[in-house]
Amino acid sequence: MPRTDFAASLFRPREGFYTSEVQAPPGWPLRTFLPTGYEPNYPYPLLVFLHGHGGSDEQILRLAPRLSRRNYICISLRGPHALGERTDGRPAYTWGQDDGADSQVEDYVFRAVEETRRRYHVHSERIYLAGFREGASLAYRLGMLYPEKFGGVASLNGLMPRGGPLLRLPEVRRLRVLIGHGIANAIAPLSLARANFRVLYAAGLDVQMHTYPTTHRIHPDMLRDIDRWVMGQISTEEQ
Repeated sequence: MPRTDFAASLFRPREGFYTSEVQAPPGWPLRTFLPTGYEPNYPYPLLVFLHGHGGSDEQILRLAPRLSRRNYICISLRGPHALGERTDGRPAYTWGQDDGADSQVEDYVFRAVEETRRRYHVHSERIYLAGFREGASLAYRLGMLYPEKFGGVASLNGLMPRGGPLLRLPEVRRLRVLIGHGIANAIAPLSLARANFRVLYAAGLDVQMHTYPTTHRIHPDMLRDIDRWVMGQISTEEQ
């Protein structure tokens, strides 16, 4: 093997979890999961995980290898407002309801995506927002405000935000949406998620909805369905 190839193999990123910070706002974390057998010449889909109320970036990214160990680069971000500790002693965060912080959160997400694209080979048309509970509302908002930046939104046990999310309707129609919801979700009732589905379908979006035998917690089949949803889109595009 040539010397240069050997040196490159030593520094090739490996499967696992990595922690860094975005350049601005300073100190905001960026957690990354790299797939097994990461190949720098292959443009990977990127999944941006947004945790729910009381969750954390570290906690939610642990779902990445359960979704797929090979198919994606995944990143997770942390809500800017601390809530103290969970019952298990781990820190808890929220994205909050402060309208004045919206631009900061948007900047955080965009910079995290940009920095991930600088470090790794990401397909520019295959960047997906995957939001869980409160993070799903944020994913909806970002996807519908900036549909040109994302390939789709996966909402797990969350709801669309109020206040005209479909203002950019002609552009938003390019956005694909996957809704996954627990049938016994008392925090975000299934009836409201079904109403969200009807609104999006009537607006002409490519939207799918699946229900699961769970409450507001993540069901393993939700992750399998995200994998099928994204890979199905890729297969269709490559035909």
